[in-house]
Order: sequence, then structure tokens, then C-alpha cells
Amino acid sequence: MAFAPILRRASAAKNLFSLSRLAVGSSLSFRSLQTGSSGDDCQPSPPSSTAGYHVSSGGYMRGAVYREPNKPLTIEEFHIPRPKSNEILIKTKACGVCHSDLHVMKGEIPFASPCVIGHEITGEVVEHGPLTDHKIIKRFPIGFRVVGAFIMPCGTCSYCSKGHDDLCEDFFAFNRAKGTLYDGETRLFLRHDDSPVYMYSMGGMAEYCVTPAHGLAPLPESLPYTESAILGCAVFTAYGAMAHAAEIRPGDSIAVIGIGGVGSSCLQIARAFGASDIIAVDVQDDKLQKAKTLGATHIVNAAKEDAVERIREITGGLGVDVAVEALGKPQTFMQCTLSVKDGGKAVMIGLSQAGSVGEIDINRLVRRKIKVIGSYGGRARQDLPKVVKLAESGIFNLTKAVSSKYKFDDAGKAFQDLNEGKIVSRGVVEIL
Repeated sequence: MAFAPILRRASAAKNLFSLSRLAVGSSLSFRSLQTGSSGDDCQPSPPSSTAGYHVSSGGYMRGAVYREPNKPLTIEEFHIPRPKSNEILIKTKACGVCHSDLHVMKGEIPFASPCVIGHEITGEVVEHGPLTDHKIIKRFPIGFRVVGAFIMPCGTCSYCSKGHDDLCEDFFAFNRAKGTLYDGETRLFLRHDDSPVYMYSMGGMAEYCVTPAHGLAPLPESLPYTESAILGCAVFTAYGAMAHAAEIRPGDSIAVIGIGGVGSSCLQIARAFGASDIIAVDVQDDKLQKAKTLGATHIVNAAKEDAVERIREITGGLGVDVAVEALGKPQTFMQCTLSVKDGGKAVMIGLSQAGSVGEIDINRLVRRKIKVIGSYGGRARQDLPKVVKLAESGIFNLTKAVSSKYKFDDAGKAFQDLNEGKIVSRGVVEIL
């Protein structure tokens, strides 16, 4: 498969595009869209027609579009998206490079197309949707720095009402199933013909994006935009797995199989939770060496030795309290279940090609009380602020967690590098 860094412009000539960017280049230009100038009364005027929701007043942006499996991303021009009630328009500053996007781009996970990829972002608030709750406006005023979670909870479904934002009905029924937000419509429309383009989460690999407010958390001035982008998926996913699925306790032993962006974040979170033996398993020596700097007490190269036997050797023949699978492969699924001690937990967080099946020894599962649990991410309203606090305090080291940075025009190359295993931990695209 080739993800060549070939990025084409959608329609307008370069000089015309440059002029359009001057009109929308700063958040100040969006104040003209508000009925007030500042404070809690600062609300956008309702559009005079349905079209007004998606056609901004002369504003355009660029976004990275996936159209067909195994084809290069294209950089195309869009109308600035418009937020609806309880949604926020963000000037995107950075977006992480995640395997979930890559699965979509390779056709391994079905998703609506064409779509704008990207789902872990940082940015600046530039507009609130009409009739947005005043408490949301007060919490996220114009110009405010924010980080966005890839699971964007609606806040009102049966799961959200119980605090289980990671199971939000609307997120899965609308965004993951249809590529839209929760009224069943996308916020992205191409500049040249107004045709709709779908959204993977908020469609964060773009100069602006719209996200439900419940998926955001404040980003302190002390944290950089670029590195902090990974808080919304890689770290957020790791935190959800450690806190809710694994329920790591001080002194627990843990093995993490697959030391990419999420797996390497699991190492830091496990250390923060007080885990004792922290075993990193991968097939790339460079990732394993990096794992040592992120909290791993032991490393295992599964290409050179039997990972399960080595994990049992490290733990005195018992196995670990918790094993985490962060690759989404049948082989590593089995390794994960075999690596845990009697009564231990095997936590699955890696996405796989649609239809993939993992096998487990049923008798061992039953007799030895092995627990197998899936974990997709954290709970945005509860966990994202905690994740930010871990980074702000230095307990989670963002600088070590980000190994590669790319410019927006090199988004295609970023995913090519990810596909070829060249990104040691996490890559981030800067859209400043």
C-alpha cells in the first residue's frame, strides 16, 4: 500500500485561496458573527435558512479528505463549518496521527466517504452555536484554549446520563455509523459545489472543526498546542483502559502488547497509577528502547522470544495482573489472554480489520476466572480534565510521548510513515 504524500488543491487558484485565508485567519474575524462583543451574551445569530448553518460568511478553510481505500489524502477547500446548538467551532491548532484513521484509510474499518479524518485536536474557540447553553459559553468563551476528545458525548442519552460517556448512543449511532453529528447532518461542505463531506469524530485534520461541547476540556496556557493534541485520543484511551477496564491498583503487574501511541501512553498511565512490574512488548527495538523512558521496567521483543513465556518468567511463573492488547491482531489477542495470571484481566483496546476474530482457551477462561474486557476510550466529561491535569503536573510527559511532528501539507506523509512503522510513539500534524 502506498500513502504517497501527494496532496492536491480542490478548485481555487492559490492566489485566490490566499486572499480567502486573510478573511478568516484569526478568531477576531468571527466576532462579527456574534450578536454581542464579549461575555456570556455572546451568541451567534440564528441563520435565516438551513443553508446558513454550513455556509459561512465568505470564509473558507482547508481539510484533509479521505475518498477511497489506499489512495492519497487530498487537501480540499471547504466552507467554514458552522456549529449548531451546544456545539463549538474550533480553530484547529494541531491534530494527532492515529491508527484508527489509518484503518479507515486502508478500508479495514467501514466508514462514510468522502470524509475528513483526524480526531485528537487542540485549538481555540471561535464561535458558539445558536441557542447554546449559557453555562457552556461561560466555560468555553471566545478565544479559549481547548483540547478535544475523540468520543464526543451527547450528554443526554441513557449511557451519558449514567456517566458512561464512552458508550454514548448518539456518538456510535450517528458519528461512527454515518459520519455525522447528532442531528444526522455533517457540518462539512466543499467550497466549489457545496457537496457534503463526512466527519470522523469532529474531522480534526482541518483548519477549523465543529465538536459538541461535552467533548471538550480547557487546555492550560502552560501546555503546548502541538504535543497536547494526543491527550484527546492516545492518552485519553490509555486512561480509560487503566482506570475503568483494568482498574489498576498500586503494586499491580501489567504487560502492554503493542507500544505505539496508545500503548506507550498506557505505560505512563500505569506508572502514574502505581503499577510495579510494567512490561512492554513489541517487535521493534526502537519502540522498546523508547518504552524504557516511559515507565517500562522490562521489555520483550516478541519477534525474538516467546512473549508469553518471557512475561511469565518475569513474574515468577504467574503471569501479570493485567495485560493490555493495543494492536488489534488475533495473534496478540491470544498473547494477551495467555499472559495474565489466574483471576487476571485481559484488556483489549486495539482496533482490528472488520470481522477479525480473537481466540481464547475456553476451559482456562472458565476454570481460572480470566476476565476479558474491551475498552474503546475514556469518559470525556469526567476523564479528559484528569488527563489534562496529569500532563499539566508533569506526571504524564507529553514531550517524550510525541516523537514526530508534521506540517499540515505533509499530512499524507504522516500517515504513510505511520503505516510503515516509522513513528516511534505518536505523530502530530501542526495546523497553526
